[in-house]
Amino acid sequence: MPASSKILVCDDDLAVRSSLKFLLSKAGYEVDCAAMPDEILQKVRQLEFSLVLLDMNFSMTISGDEGLELLQKIKVLKPGLPVILITAWGSVELAVRGMKLGASDFITKPWNNQQLLKIIQTSITLAETNPDREVAHDPGARQTGFPGIIGHDPKLTNILNMVRRVAPTHAPILITGESGTGKELIAEAVHRMSSRKSGPFIKVNLGGLSSSLFESELFGHKRGAFTDAKADRTGRFEMAHNGTIFLDEIGELELTSQVKLLRILQDQTFERLGDSHTMSVDVRVISATNKNLNTLVEKGLFREDLLYRINLIQIEVPPLRKRKEDIPLLASWFANQAAKAYHLPLKHFAPDSLEWLRDQSWPGNIRELKNMVERTVLLSGSDSITADDCILASRSGNAPVSSGPVTGPLKTLDEMEKEMILRAMDEFGVNLSRVAEKLGISRTTLYRKMEKYDIRKGREE
Repeated sequence: MPASSKILVCDDDLAVRSSLKFLLSKAGYEVDCAAMPDEILQKVRQLEFSLVLLDMNFSMTISGDEGLELLQKIKVLKPGLPVILITAWGSVELAVRGMKLGASDFITKPWNNQQLLKIIQTSITLAETNPDREVAHDPGARQTGFPGIIGHDPKLTNILNMVRRVAPTHAPILITGESGTGKELIAEAVHRMSSRKSGPFIKVNLGGLSSSLFESELFGHKRGAFTDAKADRTGRFEMAHNGTIFLDEIGELELTSQVKLLRILQDQTFERLGDSHTMSVDVRVISATNKNLNTLVEKGLFREDLLYRINLIQIEVPPLRKRKEDIPLLASWFANQAAKAYHLPLKHFAPDSLEWLRDQSWPGNIRELKNMVERTVLLSGSDSITADDCILASRSGNAPVSSGPVTGPLKTLDEMEKEMILRAMDEFGVNLSRVAEKLGISRTTLYRKMEKYDIRKGREE
């Protein structure tokens, strides 16, 4: 146990604080104590600690929700700081929730002194010997070993294990998955784990890249090669020499461009546009697509030989709806980033908002979640984000509904009621109380009707 280790004991019970301070001081730790949430956060913000012992229940609450909210705020302030949760109720569900939000471990009152000291020493040692300590500010680096990749779902864990296995090789990789799932982050992870990590990582979005621009963009051109070629241009493959090139949206590539790409993938040689000199490069190729390339091959829209060339190893990234237990971690991280970007107070998600987030299908995946959380941080009026805040933020991200006269076929009462709620929300925005007042119903009734009509997703055709 390092002599310099300092522990913050957080509990509103004086007897508990005194007992823990005596035990830990006798064990050689420097100990500080805090009794109230504001005091806890102030100390974490201003002082350096090796570990926090955090009670789950403050102010006579027994749900543990206040402790979980404090945990989230501490992890926002100091993501790499280990936190051990303490509770008098040995709830497995509460323990799981705390661990998913970033707690290092979990003990119950009354505790075993030797067991507690062992858990503390282990948590501090793991934090101090973390090989990714230099990027400990990133929860992805701390939890998964890869900056920016956050989560502990088994599907994600399996993908990262595959990344670790294939990254040291030079094998071409195809990353598949829906839009917004984080395919580019996986590609960057492969690059960082490879022997090419000191070389360049060059990204190319092939979506909408016409055949006339393809050669100049990827292979470069000589001055005078075409009308607007007023200077020599270095292509993306040449830029990626001794590194990795990431070909995003490769399923959008035109057939004529696929032929040109196939050659450089086969022998790693090319000519700049307007130049007869053949150049060689040493480049690892990682491709990505949200389309089924086998289906495109069957339709004659994608070359089968190119598919074989880019698809020696395939990594499929699951949609967010299939890794819902990672949503709280991602939401908390995005909320922290948004608060910093807009110079706002740090915010946390109340339990009902986390449940609401888990219940959504997220067709836009992580990208959609990030955008919605950012809107929520901007629109929420307090530091605790509720389900109401999430619903309003989700609604504000959709196109406004016309308030003009109703035309067309006769509508049902439910359809008319839904339209009236949408119009009122267009008029009063995030003020649910005014919306309910305008409609002549209570806020609770309004919330139920919003859930009934799935208003958070906007008008459904």
